[in-house]
Amino acid sequence: MQLVDLKGKWKMRRLEGPHWLEASVPGSVYHDLLNAGAMPDPFYREQEYGVLKLSNYDYEFRRTFQIDTGILAHDRVVLRCEGLDTLCELYLNGMLILNSDNMHRTYETDIKAALIPGDNTIHAVFRSPMEYSLRKQAELKLVNCADAVEGISHLRKAHSMFGWNWGPKLPDMGIWRSISIQGYNSARLEDVYITQTHGEGRVSLDVRVRTEGWVAAEREIVVSVHAPSGEVLEQRVSEKAGTDLHIGLGIDQPELWWPNNLGGQPLYRVEVVLNQQGKVLDQQTLRIRLRTITVKQEEDEWGESFAFEVNGVIIFSTGADYILEDNLLARTNCERTDRLLQSCVAANFNTIRVWGGGYYPDDYFYDLCYEYGLIVWQDHLYACFILR
Repeated sequence: MQLVDLKGKWKMRRLEGPHWLEASVPGSVYHDLLNAGAMPDPFYREQEYGVLKLSNYDYEFRRTFQIDTGILAHDRVVLRCEGLDTLCELYLNGMLILNSDNMHRTYETDIKAALIPGDNTIHAVFRSPMEYSLRKQAELKLVNCADAVEGISHLRKAHSMFGWNWGPKLPDMGIWRSISIQGYNSARLEDVYITQTHGEGRVSLDVRVRTEGWVAAEREIVVSVHAPSGEVLEQRVSEKAGTDLHIGLGIDQPELWWPNNLGGQPLYRVEVVLNQQGKVLDQQTLRIRLRTITVKQEEDEWGESFAFEVNGVIIFSTGADYILEDNLLARTNCERTDRLLQSCVAANFNTIRVWGGGYYPDDYFYDLCYEYGLIVWQDHLYACFILR
């Protein structure tokens, strides 16, 4: 796999406006306007209300980038957008290649036919989330948080960006996560999913691997598990594109993961590699923790219990909600999240709840929770949606 990263410097303006501003990707409209001195600080006094009006407009982002013949030589070239917020029309060299309407998902589209050697132009138009929500609310009234803009349940966007009882109304928009061009030959990994079965002194891993192949060829999948002790287990199987392959590995005397203050947090590294004639076509690396966890519910004198049971031990859960770290999402990063989660550990948390009015955190959030012994309670992201 060959990658062309499209993060970095872009241009941004109100749609068909007179002036282009410097923009950064990943980023957002509000982030770029604030950096350019083109809007007031929404966190100062009541300036959020003036800033809110800026989301009534549509905005566009543009960038020119270079493509060489090496990436075009791949038999499949895709554009991967890991975060478009939210109503976006994406153009490549003047050709419409993608429409998005969901902040919470990744989009991929084949762009080989639209690319040319040398200079290429990518152009993203973001439509107003305010206009959309209010228009849809007039068509069908939905009930939502009293502190938020009406109609937010019509849109697959972090609901708290429209206001909540703890935060301002700042319904931002833009390319808020990575965007890249990826070239593949013959086949690629489509999905890797790991489950574990615990027995006496042994954990059996089931590594489910699904590949996508478009060229008939003999290929193999290599799965290796790297233990904290340095021991490596490996399994090789022949690849069958389009089907789920279940690859089993057994770990004797496993090092179990425990929540904060209840034991250690050893992590195992799992590497999945797709090979063809000794050449790596694609690969994924995951970090996993070996543990059992269930919710224990039993009748008692008060009604019914509700507790986490980890590795057969009922624990007392201590923690808090995880909401947006910043309304300007471009200002969040791994280092900032690391400091926050370290504070949670210092406060003796062993659980953190990803609140349902926000967004799915980056992978590094979950990795850090594994490292620090924090159980993640993951809300469904429309938990606050109410339909009348």
